[in-house]
Amino acid sequence: MNTIKIAVLMDDINNIKPHKDSSLAMMLEATRRNWEIYTFDSPDMFSDADQAMTICTKTLVFDHAEHWYEKGPELTLPLEHFDVILMRKDPPFNMNYIYATYFLEQAENKGVLVVNKPQSLRDANEKLFALNFPHCIAKTFVSSNQDQIKSFIKMQGICVVKPLDGMGGKDIFKLEHHDDNINEVLKYLTHQNTTPIMAQEFLPEISQGDKRILLINGQPIDYALARMPAKGSFKGNLAAGATGVGQPLTDRDRYLCEQIAPTLRAKGLMFVGLDVIGNYITEINVTSPTCIRELDEQFNLNIAGVLFDAIEQALD
Repeated sequence: MNTIKIAVLMDDINNIKPHKDSSLAMMLEATRRNWEIYTFDSPDMFSDADQAMTICTKTLVFDHAEHWYEKGPELTLPLEHFDVILMRKDPPFNMNYIYATYFLEQAENKGVLVVNKPQSLRDANEKLFALNFPHCIAKTFVSSNQDQIKSFIKMQGICVVKPLDGMGGKDIFKLEHHDDNINEVLKYLTHQNTTPIMAQEFLPEISQGDKRILLINGQPIDYALARMPAKGSFKGNLAAGATGVGQPLTDRDRYLCEQIAPTLRAKGLMFVGLDVIGNYITEINVTSPTCIRELDEQFNLNIAGVLFDAIEQALD
């Protein structure tokens, strides 16, 4: 078999935190398998007639805190040059992200395996996708109308409100109906009643952590990373100061995974991060799921290895 060529569409590798970056974990696994690795970013792609192209660099990676990569000279290659493209671009999920999926879809049409499937990245908004599984989610309301949202918050008592395109705990608020700042927060998040946002009942089980469960082809890894909010915070996001504590999956966790697995497989969502608080799914992360390195370290796993076994199987 010829050497597999893998390209990773990602933010600047120079700016990652190597000890915790899941994309680096994937590239280290590609290195162990002697695959050729290339990296590029969304603005590097362009279309020349019917061919999607990119400016990219052949990239070497190392499991080293100070020296984790070396880049070769810039190359201009058609996307179909690669066997696999990993879409690892962080949100926000904006129009530039959408445009990137159209380029990747051109590559997919030429036989390139794109993880995750470009059309499904567009279809499966990380907040709204969970609405397809109403029996698995907490009480949830989505609207751009502040009065409607306030009525829902009053009914639930305490709610968490968040934009539909964010990440890392940014612009997430906990609100009660009598809060002085409720109008200000909802006006800001909805852009004055023009942009829908999500409101969910507040789950006090957040004190036991916001669990990240990683699924590969719908099959969960046996351990979740429970992200414990920092003192005085309700946000279970590592980027917001939470601490990651690994724990085995519960029966309820596995039930939730079973409910979404057939849809994930049908949509070509090969690598997914499921967020669970208590007994409920809060988000289904499909764009650039993280927490590989934390779980690998705590439980002596090789999650990227499981993913790449699935990729190799898909390439056969």
